[in-house]
Amino acid sequence: MKHFDYARPDSFEAASAVLTAEKGSEIIAGGTDLLGVLKERILPEYPSKLVDIKHIEGAEGIAFDGSTLKIGATTKLTAVAGSEIVKEHAPLLAQAAYSVATPLIRNIATVGGNVCQDVRCWYYRYPHEIGGRLNCARKGGDRCYALLGDNRYHSVFGGRKLKTTPCQKECPASTDIPAYMEQIRKGDWDKAADILLQANPIPAITARVCAHFCQDRCNRCESDESVAVSHVERTVGDYVLENAARFYAPPAAESGKSVAVIGSGPSGLTAAYFLRKAGNKVTVYDSKEEAGGMLMYAIPAYRLPKDIVRQQTKALAAMGIDFVLNTQVGKDIAPADLEKRYDSVFYATGAWKRRIVGLAGEELTTFGLDFLVEVEKWFSGRLGDDVLVTGGGNVAMDVAITAKRLGAKKVTMACVESRGEMPASKEEIARAEEEGVVIMPSWGLSKVVEEGGSIKGMELKKCTGVYDENHRFNPQYDENDKIIVQAGTILMAIGQLVDLSFLDEKYQLQLTRGGLIAVADDDEMSTSRPGIFAGGDATLGPATVVQGVATGRRAAWGMCHYLGVPDCKGGTWTGATRNAFITYDPDAAQKTEPSRLKELPAPERGIDKEDSSSLTREEAACEAGRCLNCGCYAVNPSDLSPALIALGATIVTNKREVPAEAFFTEALCISEALKPGEIVTAITMPSVKGAVAHYDKFRLRDAIDFAIVSVATILKAEGGKFTYARVTVGGAAPVPIRLTKVEEYLVGKALTQETADAAADLAMEGSLPLAHNAFKIKQLRTYVQRAIMRLA
Repeated sequence: MKHFDYARPDSFEAASAVLTAEKGSEIIAGGTDLLGVLKERILPEYPSKLVDIKHIEGAEGIAFDGSTLKIGATTKLTAVAGSEIVKEHAPLLAQAAYSVATPLIRNIATVGGNVCQDVRCWYYRYPHEIGGRLNCARKGGDRCYALLGDNRYHSVFGGRKLKTTPCQKECPASTDIPAYMEQIRKGDWDKAADILLQANPIPAITARVCAHFCQDRCNRCESDESVAVSHVERTVGDYVLENAARFYAPPAAESGKSVAVIGSGPSGLTAAYFLRKAGNKVTVYDSKEEAGGMLMYAIPAYRLPKDIVRQQTKALAAMGIDFVLNTQVGKDIAPADLEKRYDSVFYATGAWKRRIVGLAGEELTTFGLDFLVEVEKWFSGRLGDDVLVTGGGNVAMDVAITAKRLGAKKVTMACVESRGEMPASKEEIARAEEEGVVIMPSWGLSKVVEEGGSIKGMELKKCTGVYDENHRFNPQYDENDKIIVQAGTILMAIGQLVDLSFLDEKYQLQLTRGGLIAVADDDEMSTSRPGIFAGGDATLGPATVVQGVATGRRAAWGMCHYLGVPDCKGGTWTGATRNAFITYDPDAAQKTEPSRLKELPAPERGIDKEDSSSLTREEAACEAGRCLNCGCYAVNPSDLSPALIALGATIVTNKREVPAEAFFTEALCISEALKPGEIVTAITMPSVKGAVAHYDKFRLRDAIDFAIVSVATILKAEGGKFTYARVTVGGAAPVPIRLTKVEEYLVGKALTQETADAAADLAMEGSLPLAHNAFKIKQLRTYVQRAIMRLA
């Protein structure tokens, strides 16, 4: 073992003080579990100090005061198994203690150690120092290896979430992707939509244009291909718009507050949705003829049909959101007047201004964003045969593909980034090349080549590096390596600037060094003026649609908080809370190929019709089946815990008393169930004398093995019928499960085989075996039947 310090306090208070003062300290009593962990170096962090509590006076012993049985935390399992007091008042606990391992282990192991022991999953127990290759979710990693690996002894009732999954963490809007995928697998599209809408109110749009960072972090990427989240989201989004009246209903009550949203892009629409959902009167201002901002005017219809944007804004209007169009703030209405008229104002004015590079002849070029907005003006053939597009992002891709589809014979794209550094998505790069766009990575702009005021091409210079040592954008060039690309039209798509022309000497907001609206770091998007908030590109610079969604939602929360409007977050539903089971489909998860959208052949693609069609609901459900719903699917290893839950025991610590059921089920890891410096000191329970109480355990070997399945029962009967029932199972789920439906069913039923069979069927409700552990279902059913018939 590695070096560690050792402390031997004489009281629980002293032990708690050491744990609190010295980070990395661990309690040791019997040590039968901990010493193995130390020797095998299982955990990523090695304990710095062991705090020995087995010598604390009064911590060991068994006593009954006439109504309550009390067992000290350092009492050995052998003492519990052999105690006549325990056998009389809690016989199933004596049986559970006797079932643990071997006499040698039971002579050392303690009651407290058994209830607090770590999980026995072999992936978790894999030595961490052997390359760290099996760094499972319980050890700080991101995945449960049992999902696609050997899972013979894992849960048959689903898993539990340990933390935010990588896909959700990578999503700027924090969408609980596994949660809505699970609802789709269950066939509940309404609930799937509800979960998605709590993070993102415009899924039909984001599914089509979002970069979907979530897919890059999908755990499936390590074995095959990521779940096609965007495709599934698109089908859900279409379902939401098809049922807009249900999902975009007006709020049940009005808050009495009035707010203004300036800009109807993704951030503005999102803020408007959440603000209206909270009961506020919402007015959205936009300078364009139609609502939608960049969504309507800058993203080509072949990627995002205009009708989808119109359906979305129509649905929001039906909630009671007012849209005031053709109105420019700072020109048609002053910011100061808005501030007087409304209780709070949100600015999401976007990034519409052209970025000036300072090239010779730059005035002859065309701003790429203007090209997309005014695309209909280019149908007349103004474009010419040879087109150069500068930039490497998705906007540049949109410009290049649009130019190609407008009839340009040759479209060349030049960007300073290398191929791997290009900010455009892989899908958009592939689409551009499929349609004949020539991509020239690692080339920067030198000067426009012109003759008599007419563009002839662009001189490019080799880019040798894009970022400096701090990963800041700082391109470096080789001035001796230059080429000329022939082109009659040059479309500049190297980024946009935020338009803050509505600000003047009379109305100011604090700005960042980059010229963006500065917002507070409190995650509520507040600006330097009280009651004024900002989001989207106005605070981020040119960003993705989903990043705009995220800032709009946070701003809505901040505004509601400022206004004193409660429940703006709507009680964000995370799908599977930490104390609920999550499930996946073991058969569907074996599918390695993701579902693909049906794409139009390249020759049939145009400007005004969408390139692809959505998955059907059946296809989307099939793809949702590939989601592993990442969590932990290991089982609780303690033999005593199911018995203690059945007994209605109480876990006593140096700080509080906790019902055993809550202690073992509300947190997946015992280390989370205990507060800092908290130590289990004793366990108390009522007497069940007179009841038939038993602990049944299935294992492969009579000694040593942990429970593959266990059942703890306390049953009473009178007149041939059950009068009382407590049934808890272990080894079948991440935490022990109390079968309350079985308990309720049994009371009043006759002591017959028919009753036992029906109860066993009810016990299996919600079970979902993994690929290799269906045998546990049969064993569990048999043991429930056996326990019930024992009383008969």
